[in-house]
Amino acid sequence: MSRLVFVPAHQLAQMIRAREVSAVEVLDAYLTQIATHNAKVNAICMLDEDRARQRAKQADEALFKGEIWGPLHGVPITIKDCLETAELRTIAGYRPLANYVPQHDATAVQRLKQAGAIIFAKTNPAKLAGDYQTDNPVFGRTNNPWNLDYTTGGSSGGSAAAIAAGFSALELGSDIAGSIRQPAHVCGVYGLMPTDRLVPITGHIPPLPGVIGDIRHMLRVGPLARSVEDLRLSLSLIAGADPRAPEMPPVKLEPSVDKKLDQYRLAWCDQFGNYPVATEIKSALHRVIRTLEQAGCAVEQAAPHAFDFESALVAYGALASCQFFAAGLVDYYNAIKFTLTNGFYDRFQSSLKRLNPIIRGGFQTSFGRITDYSKALIERDRYILLMDQFLEQWDAWICPVAMTTAFTHCPTGKPIEIDGVKYPYFLANGVYTMTFNFTGNPVVVIPIGQTQAGLPIGMQIVGRRWQDLLVLAIAEKLNEVIGNFQHPSGY
Repeated sequence: MSRLVFVPAHQLAQMIRAREVSAVEVLDAYLTQIATHNAKVNAICMLDEDRARQRAKQADEALFKGEIWGPLHGVPITIKDCLETAELRTIAGYRPLANYVPQHDATAVQRLKQAGAIIFAKTNPAKLAGDYQTDNPVFGRTNNPWNLDYTTGGSSGGSAAAIAAGFSALELGSDIAGSIRQPAHVCGVYGLMPTDRLVPITGHIPPLPGVIGDIRHMLRVGPLARSVEDLRLSLSLIAGADPRAPEMPPVKLEPSVDKKLDQYRLAWCDQFGNYPVATEIKSALHRVIRTLEQAGCAVEQAAPHAFDFESALVAYGALASCQFFAAGLVDYYNAIKFTLTNGFYDRFQSSLKRLNPIIRGGFQTSFGRITDYSKALIERDRYILLMDQFLEQWDAWICPVAMTTAFTHCPTGKPIEIDGVKYPYFLANGVYTMTFNFTGNPVVVIPIGQTQAGLPIGMQIVGRRWQDLLVLAIAEKLNEVIGNFQHPSGY
């Protein structure tokens, strides 16, 4: 194994600029790592080796002439195969797109290229980014490098596995229900879901190419990496208004004031409503809180007042289903409606009867109607306000990523057993992540420990909307006392 494959991207960039190592050498190190290990992990689904090698040579030649392309000059990175890459197939795990070659890069991809990054491979996603496991009929299943019998999470499972296994310096993924954060959690890496509409989602699939309709709310594009600093660097490069998406506000990243850890006020909780987390997750989170208290940090157990997590999830499902229906994704529409009307009712039938008529109506009517869409947006505004009011009191909020840690590969929708009790599949994986897609908040996931079986555990650090740099600063301070990235043995 070359030590280069686990060096954080920002350090690699410094080493390349200082000519301590060449861009070609770094690329070769990753290609060797992939050739050695990818057959068993299946995180990389497409290589663009020839063009990447040519670009790496050009990067080295440019440095020799005194030219620097940008902060990621010559750094090889990978892209989730739901983000369009010009002249390189983008399939999104969907067989009808097997030969689809975009003419343009997704906006975030283009910005990383402009910063000097070299796109050399695509990573495997769940089919159309629609599952908490990563498997699709085109490229098959991705396995967790910590234990191949376990899931990588989804839908950015190939993304997280590639970072964990040393296949890439940096990865660009996407998240509409936890698709960056849940894989980061179960693979032991760092992930950022930015504030809604801070980073352009232009060029993401879904929606399907050529379909009139879009997924305008809750979908985010963000990085996965082996350090918080890499997340910060990536965000600085990909954030900002997009001429191809004129509805995006021209909001600039607001710099954070450098503080010591004990100057932050942090809230925390280990359970949302009626959704318990695995004992090992709760124990790991409690260890973090004790560590922060010993470091002199002001931490307090708290949750937003009057925030009904169950009804928020129903409203999330209604809004998501309306968007998928409008974007022509009938399979998504049917799957979410089935999940909500079955999995949710199975466990929470009595409480659902008490929900207000707007949300209850989401189960009884077609989610594709404009009236249902409008009602879901109204509900979303209400919950955004409740979360905003809560977070005004705190610098950040710490909470679990999911009810479960990584689980063995299983059919989509199969109940997940947690501490001897079975829970609906989508709830076990998505309850703690969908909430923040719905409210629009930025979230950083960092690794905080492992289970007795040696599987990673992560936690969410939730920030105020548009305060992405602040939540990243807090994540970095927390990471200093909790621990750093560890790669799985054997890689």
